[in-house]
Amino acid sequence: MKPIFALILVLFGLAGCGALPFGSRPSAPSVAVQSPGLDTLRPLARPGARGAALGQRGQTAEALDTTTQAERDAAQAVDTASGAALGETLASLGSPTEQGFWLRTGLVTRVTQGRVERVDGSGAIRVELRPSGAAPGAGSQLSLAAFRALGAPLTELLPLRVLSD
Repeated sequence: MKPIFALILVLFGLAGCGALPFGSRPSAPSVAVQSPGLDTLRPLARPGARGAALGQRGQTAEALDTTTQAERDAAQAVDTASGAALGETLASLGSPTEQGFWLRTGLVTRVTQGRVERVDGSGAIRVELRPSGAAPGAGSQLSLAAFRALGAPLTELLPLRVLSD
């Protein structure tokens, strides 16, 4: 009697899993996808809100970079024959609200003057080297004005050679 009871129990278990033809499988619910039409109500934007109009109100790099042409010329007047090599770093864009030509890096421990050169040799500029407090290999941040003077896209991670004066 026990083997028959065990067999019945196994058959019911398999039927519940859908492994036997007489077990019922639940059907997948049908889902209707609807796109909102022109008559769909949408929330109104708050007066002065930045949300949807960000692309229309966003500031350009030219508007944020307030360096003068004389400052740009001075930064690009580089003496490539002098300077002690501090190392290489990978730089991202620093805060666009901090003006000037600077590099925040772990390669220095105090503020000093120096220069950065693109590793590919396509440009060099004079910058203020600022300590980041991070390890020397942790990467760096380069100012908006410096990115623009080097002709680099703002979204690029820029390989740089760092030299002190």
